[in-house]
Amino acid sequence: MTKISPEIEENMKGEVIFPVSADVSFASDGFPKYKLGPDNQILEEPKEDNKGPSLKEVVEQETTQLSDQHKRLSVRDLACKFDKNLTAAAKLAEEAKLREVASLEGHVLLKKLRDALESLRGRMAGRNKEDVEKAISMVEALAVKLTQKEGELIQEKFEVKKLANFLKQASEDAKKLVNQEKSFACAEIESARAVVQRIGEALDEEERDAQNSKNQAADVEELVEEVQEARRIKLLHQPSKVIDMEHELRALRNQIREKSVVSVKLQKELAKSKRAEQNKSAPYVLDGSETLGSSLQLKPRSDSSPPLSKCSVQWYRVSSEDSQNEVISGANKTFYAPEPFDVGRVLQVDIVSNGLKVIVTTSGPIEPAAGLATHVENLLRKSSCEFSVVISQMNGQDHPSHSVHVFNVGKMRLKLCRGWITKAREIYSASMQLCGVRTNANTAARSLFWQPRKSLSFVLTFESERDRNAAIMLARKYAYDCNGVILAGPEDQV
Repeated sequence: MTKISPEIEENMKGEVIFPVSADVSFASDGFPKYKLGPDNQILEEPKEDNKGPSLKEVVEQETTQLSDQHKRLSVRDLACKFDKNLTAAAKLAEEAKLREVASLEGHVLLKKLRDALESLRGRMAGRNKEDVEKAISMVEALAVKLTQKEGELIQEKFEVKKLANFLKQASEDAKKLVNQEKSFACAEIESARAVVQRIGEALDEEERDAQNSKNQAADVEELVEEVQEARRIKLLHQPSKVIDMEHELRALRNQIREKSVVSVKLQKELAKSKRAEQNKSAPYVLDGSETLGSSLQLKPRSDSSPPLSKCSVQWYRVSSEDSQNEVISGANKTFYAPEPFDVGRVLQVDIVSNGLKVIVTTSGPIEPAAGLATHVENLLRKSSCEFSVVISQMNGQDHPSHSVHVFNVGKMRLKLCRGWITKAREIYSASMQLCGVRTNANTAARSLFWQPRKSLSFVLTFESERDRNAAIMLARKYAYDCNGVILAGPEDQV
């Protein structure tokens, strides 16, 4: 690299020069070959590489192929591929560490070489000194080149680490997918086994049933044949008797049906007579027609009866099925007008005076009003019905005005108005109440109680008992059929 004249060689024999590479180990046996280019630039000679693509390129190529084919590969194949690439990434990391060690050794070597050349430059003179300085510049250029290589190595190491982390995460995800698919497959296999087992049991049971049915079929066929033969013989010998017996059976059935109707009537009459006997012994009596649209009033039977003003009164509905008493809330006066809920039920009055209770009942169930059902059916064909009413009470207080209002019964709501002025308009709800008036009033048979909401209530008087009962029946039917709401009085059990 530098020519040394004989004179200089003789002067240097006595000086001790320390070896440069005494404590340096190389990753390879050969030192890289360099040559000087223009402006003293170091040019590295290209190496002949016959080993094919590098390991990094192979890993990147495999990763690209896995990304392109992951939809077509099975989960198990993906897991195997990711594990192989993870191993390759680990090898790349090891090679990067070896290169880092070699780079560090190169830095140490260049530093020692530069220090040796600096010590030589102080001893050299003339042309040899220039050669030494030229060598020092080459060493510095090599150091710069090595630093650049080290930067590239650090970048490559970062990329390898990033790739290794990606492959590690992908491998873990693939393993999770494998375990999940395995669990799903095991569950499906177990369910399939259970289904196969149930099918086998069903087939066995069906075979047993078929065998039993075959045995029974023969017996049944024999019995059917015997019965048919017996019937044939009976018809041949006594055909008229069989026909006569059938006629007698029909006549007996008709008689039983008539007897049952008569029995029901007799039971009703018996119950009615029992109630009449009980009422005869009672000191009070119910006055009025026991039909819908009328009114019932409790009166003393004789002058010796205790005055009703000093007695407590309570009206009840008696169910015809279980004979249970249902309290009519608010019906605690001597006057009561039956409403549609009372049809088909017996009304009972309990009178308590001085600790003694007297029971008075109607002679039979409340009968429906004649023609009311047909009238209501005709009204149901309309979208809404209007009735002329007078407000008797409002919020429990007597209403001073007796002007005529319109009570509109619709499919979705009830409305009370006078001309353009609306007193109340409410949609059917569970808090709404509608029933006949249960107070002592002369117009109870033509009045109803309506509470649109908790803070507002009315007592409305209709023109006739028929209109009052029709309005109650229409409102209750619309509320239940169209809105799922049951309209009743306060605390009524429906």
